Amino acid sequence: MGSNASVKDILGELEKGSYISLLSDLISESQYVQNNPPDLVPQEDLVGAHVRGVLDPYSTENGGPLIIKQVNYTPGRGHLIIRYPGADSAKVVSFVGSHMDVVPADPSAWTFNPFSLSISGDQLRGRGTTDCLGHVALLTELLKKLAQTKLKLKNSVVVIFIVSEENSSIPGIGVEQLWKDGYFNDLKGGPLYWVDTADSQPCIGTGGTIPWFIKTTGHLFHSGLPNKAINALELAMDALKPIQLNFYKDFPPHPKEQEYKFETPSTMKPTQWSYPGGGLNQIPGECSLAGDVRLTPFYDVNDVVAKISGYVNYINEHVEDLESRGPVSKYTLPDEGLRGKLEVSYGELISGIACDLNSRGYKVLYNATKEVIGEVNPYSITGSLPLVKDLQENGYDVQTIGYGLTATYHANDEYCNYSDMANGYKVFASIISQLEEDY
Repeated sequence: MGSNASVKDILGELEKGSYISLLSDLISESQYVQNNPPDLVPQEDLVGAHVRGVLDPYSTENGGPLIIKQVNYTPGRGHLIIRYPGADSAKVVSFVGSHMDVVPADPSAWTFNPFSLSISGDQLRGRGTTDCLGHVALLTELLKKLAQTKLKLKNSVVVIFIVSEENSSIPGIGVEQLWKDGYFNDLKGGPLYWVDTADSQPCIGTGGTIPWFIKTTGHLFHSGLPNKAINALELAMDALKPIQLNFYKDFPPHPKEQEYKFETPSTMKPTQWSYPGGGLNQIPGECSLAGDVRLTPFYDVNDVVAKISGYVNYINEHVEDLESRGPVSKYTLPDEGLRGKLEVSYGELISGIACDLNSRGYKVLYNATKEVIGEVNPYSITGSLPLVKDLQENGYDVQTIGYGLTATYHANDEYCNYSDMANGYKVFASIISQLEEDY
């Protein structure tokens, strides 16, 4: 292709009417792609059908340039891999990670219908506008424009719209399976942009996630005879505090967190509490706590799991030494040979990423953001993204970006700004242009 400017000129700007029409179609499916199994199992093929409705006329099957592949590991939930081929098969820029499911929405808590696109000034409102159907529509429009203009590029442009395995009871259906099956093998020849963050600025760091589950077992008894009970609720409270204190001692704020502009250090906290139930006059013998660790990428998730398991083992061996809550609040009953006990287990571990700030991918993103937005204010967050660490460790130049709004991410009354998405289109066009100039 010719000059940098000519690539951007040909790609032009996001076509507002076309974008809003497609986004409206996608948001109309958001009710059916809510992700909270077993009650809400997303059917991403409904979103994929609208994407294919726009892009199939430009597919190789219909005489166009786009190579479109759908990969389903379970019915109704398919990934879409779309390639606009360039002249050099070894060179590629990829935009990956925009997922086709949404978090649940309770219409009674919204001031507008979450499952129908509405517009208020610059705001495009509805569930999935910010996370992440707005990005699906944006990248679909970019691919359509490439196909319409028939730009002769050196680099291939690849977009992968993904199925999320998060919350799923069916393993092996998410983007990690695409990776294992080799669908990322030819994406190492250029930057890989993970398009699932927010605020129109480079997200240069993400957090690891460790879901944890602690069950406490005591001894159920009548509340009038507390000396005969081991209160599982009190055990949970008194055991969790030293576990958290030890975590913060072993994983303190890391010096690189300031360099990467993380708002928070690593954290461990409970988010759920349950017990089997019983009368007010019963001291419960069982209790369950659950929560997560959010870990900055300068620590290893496996080290944290080993440490937490060690804390729990120590407490089980020394449960009589736990701080308690009164003269008959205790965690052993020697005469009965009973001891309070903790059991810990873990969900899927996700590692965070610190992006390479010296890579070509970051420099191109930096330049494009400066050119379009006018300033570059990179940030980091302990939200997590799947697969990115594995990709980076295997030699991929992974960068993360997004054009929704953190303020409405997963929130009631979710919206994005059309102007932000239009800027995102221009940033992507600039990225493609800059990489063409490398030749």
